Amino acid sequence: MVAKTTEPIAEETRQSIIDIILSSGPIGVGIISIQIVLSFVAVYLFIERYLSFKSLAKEDERVMQNLRANIGSGNIQTIQSICANSETPLARMVEKGLSRLGRPMPEIESAIENVGRVETFRLEKKVTYLSLIARIAPMFGFLGTIMGVIKIFYDISLTDNLSVGVISGGLYTKMLTSAGGLLVGIIAFLGYYFLTMMLDELVNKLEKRSIEFMDLLHAPVR
Repeated sequence: MVAKTTEPIAEETRQSIIDIILSSGPIGVGIISIQIVLSFVAVYLFIERYLSFKSLAKEDERVMQNLRANIGSGNIQTIQSICANSETPLARMVEKGLSRLGRPMPEIESAIENVGRVETFRLEKKVTYLSLIARIAPMFGFLGTIMGVIKIFYDISLTDNLSVGVISGGLYTKMLTSAGGLLVGIIAFLGYYFLTMMLDELVNKLEKRSIEFMDLLHAPVR
């Protein structure tokens, strides 16, 4: 009777995501590191702008309420003090309008509009950085794809072998950088789109309040 021999069954080797990233080689690790940094920057910009827009909306409403309460009585000094103590776009626009008091109304309106354009540009500045990240992150992924393909052919030329083990390094570089670039790009684009909607609403309210201020100001100026 022949004894049965049992061969040990090889345990399935499982790699963590860190091991897979490290397997992509120096180029893949470098590109993925850049993508990780871009993702942190995108998240930081989104949170910072979101909180800033929320705070500005509340502060502008408070400034407008104070303006309504004081401008009817013609208390210009109090209004100037309110604007000087508030670092908001509306306060700076109103302050510029007050500095033109006594001049023709179109000149006052033009001064307020000019400050409004400057304030809008200031609000948009950091938001556009998210748009930039949404554009360049997938480009880094595409660069990783090209470098991964180059690595595959280079490894094949060295070994003259088409086995999975030979081409896996290049495949890791190609697939991980492409996936990372798309993921960071999607996150940045969604953040940019959401903040753009908030910004549009904020600018729209700012324009309405500046018009309301001009209406309130028109009676005392006459």
